[in-house]
Amino acid sequence: MSRGSLRWLGLLAALAVCGFGADNAFRFSIVGDRTGGADQAVYAQTWSEIDRLRPDFVINVGDTIQGTDDQTAEAQWKEIRGFLARYKRYPFYFVAGNHDIWSDYSRKLFERETGRPATYSFDYQDAHFVVLDNSRSLELAPDQLQFLEDDLKKNRAREPKFVFFHQPFWIFPVKLKSHSFDLHRLAREYGVDYVISGHGHQFVRLELDGIVYVEIGSSGANIGEAWKTDEGFALGSFYHHALVEVTRSHVKFTVKELNAPYGKGRQIPAIAAASGHALP
Repeated sequence: MSRGSLRWLGLLAALAVCGFGADNAFRFSIVGDRTGGADQAVYAQTWSEIDRLRPDFVINVGDTIQGTDDQTAEAQWKEIRGFLARYKRYPFYFVAGNHDIWSDYSRKLFERETGRPATYSFDYQDAHFVVLDNSRSLELAPDQLQFLEDDLKKNRAREPKFVFFHQPFWIFPVKLKSHSFDLHRLAREYGVDYVISGHGHQFVRLELDGIVYVEIGSSGANIGEAWKTDEGFALGSFYHHALVEVTRSHVKFTVKELNAPYGKGRQIPAIAAASGHALP
């Protein structure tokens, strides 16, 4: 056996013993949609509750501003920038929603305000995160799927892996147990653990081939009066955020309903919601 082969086998053995994910020990919070009819008081309470948890960073699922109008977008970003400044201790990763990007101008504004492109990836310890952009298209465009494949290929050994984008086109194919749509095929091939979206203002949790698909609902977006009823809670229509705790390659995903006055402070381990609603 050649020296190069021996070196390669040694590397594989070391990875088998140590492994990516061995040093993971962190927590992050996920913020749901703010807009689509924003209630700033709800959004403010969401951030206040997150602040008490002291996560290592925060990521949202899109729809930070009401948007849809190039003339008013800059003022809306200025307003939310002022609010978020009080939480600048937390690195905040933005996902582009359809209320954030709807035109070429709004894309430039989004990227200027967030400090990142609409499509990007990042590592936290040994975990890997991919943020895609389907703000102007329900599905993921070919360039987004190509970015995802290239990125996952380069980070195959990292774990766990999370993929974020706004519009959850995956709900129906996953419910129908379709194993062949492109997103799922890539997620399965490269070991993605969670696919996380927003947009629907409702908590949904599904699983297919060991990949957990989650729609985070409202953290301030309009859900009418549904949040006031137990039926609304059971259907996922309640104000909430999520806390994700990563230890080595293990992921503990907890959905946290807001406390009074906008909820009852109930907590739902996401693994318990295999029906696709908030409760089994």
